[in-house]
Amino acid sequence: MKKRLMLSEDELVTGLKQKQKLAIEALYNMYSSALNGIIFRIVQSEEEANDVLQEVFLKIWEKAVSYDVSKGRLFTWMANIARNQAIDRLRSKSFRNDSKNQDLDNNVNTIDYLNNVSLSPEHIGIKDLLLNLKPDQKAIVEMIYFQGFKQSEVAEELNIPLGTVKTRLRMAIMELRKFFN
Repeated sequence: MKKRLMLSEDELVTGLKQKQKLAIEALYNMYSSALNGIIFRIVQSEEEANDVLQEVFLKIWEKAVSYDVSKGRLFTWMANIARNQAIDRLRSKSFRNDSKNQDLDNNVNTIDYLNNVSLSPEHIGIKDLLLNLKPDQKAIVEMIYFQGFKQSEVAEELNIPLGTVKTRLRMAIMELRKFFN
């Protein structure tokens, strides 16, 4: 399995502002899955989500110099770009024309997502909450939710049984839920 490129948030920001190709590659490796998930929940189409994701990374590349560390985390800034880009796609004439041919279930889901497009609390500051997890749980959560690994890939990468990955992930999620009750 190919080793995933990882940079710290400071290294990413500096690299993006300096237009370093390595920085955008690392950013894509680290965050594309999470951003695609945000976009997909809004547009409800894998094809549309992939198109929007490309637009989002182009926008991140172009607007990186405007990112202000003092106003929030890099992921939050990117998530807002992704959310806004996905909403813009929903409002576009071509998307509306395509969606006229959807079945009733898809239209109901689209309406539900249009009425609830703000990010839920689980997406804001979650990395800070991970500090409360055991190191083995934290590693698995980061690999799955922030780096886009599948559970089977985590098991292979960490050389542990798939069942152990699933158990640690479940325990981590149960621990994190305590902060939202």
